This record gives sequence, C-alpha cells and structure tokens, in this order.
Amino acid sequence: MKTLKSIATAIAAAFALSLTSCNYNSLVEKQQTVDQSWAEVENQYQRRADLIPNLVNTVKGYATHESETLEKVTEARAKATSITIDADNLNEETLAKFQQAQGELTQALKSLLAVSEAYPDLKANENFRDLQVQLEGTENRVTTARGRYTEAVADYNTSIKKFPTMIYAGWFGFEPKPQFKAEAGASTAPKVEF
Repeated sequence: MKTLKSIATAIAAAFALSLTSCNYNSLVEKQQTVDQSWAEVENQYQRRADLIPNLVNTVKGYATHESETLEKVTEARAKATSITIDADNLNEETLAKFQQAQGELTQALKSLLAVSEAYPDLKANENFRDLQVQLEGTENRVTTARGRYTEAVADYNTSIKKFPTMIYAGWFGFEPKPQFKAEAGASTAPKVEF
C-alpha cells in the first residue's frame, strides 16, 4: 500500500513539474495583451463616433438640403456605436458584425466629406476644418490600434498552436482570437480617370 502511495505521489509530482513548461503564465500575458489591444481599438472607434455629431452639426448649418447624407451618417453612427464586444466574447462572427458597422460608418463619412466639396463656405469654416483634422488623426489612430491588435492576436494564436503548448492551451480554455478581415473589394485598385 505504501508503495502504491509513493508511486501515485511520484506521478503527481511529475505531472506538476510538467505543467511548469506549459507556458500557462505566458498564455495569460498574451491573452491580456490581446484584450488590451482590443480595448484600444474600441476606444479609437469611440473617439471617432464622438466627433461625428459635431461634424454633422457643422455641415447641417451650411448644407441644409443635404439631409439624406446627414441622416445616413447619423444612422451609421448609431449602428456602429450600438455594437460593442467584450474581449471575452470576441469571435469571428461578432468581429465581422463590428467591422461591417464600422465600414458603413466610414462610407457614410466619405459621403459627408464629399458633400463639403460643393460648399466653399463650409470648407472655409474653421470649426469644420478642425473637425476634419481631428477625424483624420482619429482614423490614423484607429489604423494603429488595429495594427497592434493584429500583432497581439498573431502572437497569441501562434503561441496556442505550438506543440506542446497546444495541449495545455486546450486544457485551460485558450481559444484562438479573430483577426480583422479586408473589406470586400479592398484588393481591387481604385480606378482613376481624368
């Protein structure tokens, strides 16, 4: 009986020692980096959404008959801000919905900025110019945040797929995180005609 207990203790000790090489703490750190990177992506998209009402109101003062464009921007903003994803619930489907809503908002903003070309007084308005600069800066921040998220996810996903870590990752519930996908038509160069 004592021998059986000694063998069981030795097996338990060997198992415990084998867990030290499972990289559990490393996986937790990488998962936290992904979560933090996702929070930064959401933060930058929220910054963009916060700028839009001021931009719409400025345009509204100059282009009152462009109500359809203004409504599309407002609707797209409402849709984009209604989709929030907790980092724990981040998967391919939820990220695709989030990305689609943000893409629709981007297209609506492009239409709004195109409208401004028809109104020289609006383009000359200092508030409008400042908002355009802030929006451009925010778009750059969004791109940077998405890049950092992509790098963090690539590192994390690679780590949980390496042997022998993949065995332990499955035991402890480390699942792959989704990546942003290129928008439809992104691989086609725009046509420029003069």
